[in-house]
Amino acid sequence: MQADRILTPEQAGEKLQLHPFTILNYIKDGKLRGAKIGRVYRIRESDIEKFLDRQMLQTL
Repeated sequence: MQADRILTPEQAGEKLQLHPFTILNYIKDGKLRGAKIGRVYRIRESDIEKFLDRQMLQTL
């Protein structure tokens, strides 16, 4: 089993084509899972995929 990549809000934003502040807002609003480690947030790549899947289902 391969471990998830851990991304910064900037990297997650690039992947989703969103501004890093939008990623942080999604985390704070509970829309996207992320962990605050010290002063910075980190997001699992699998959580980004789950978030994207949920968003796609909502538009159907």
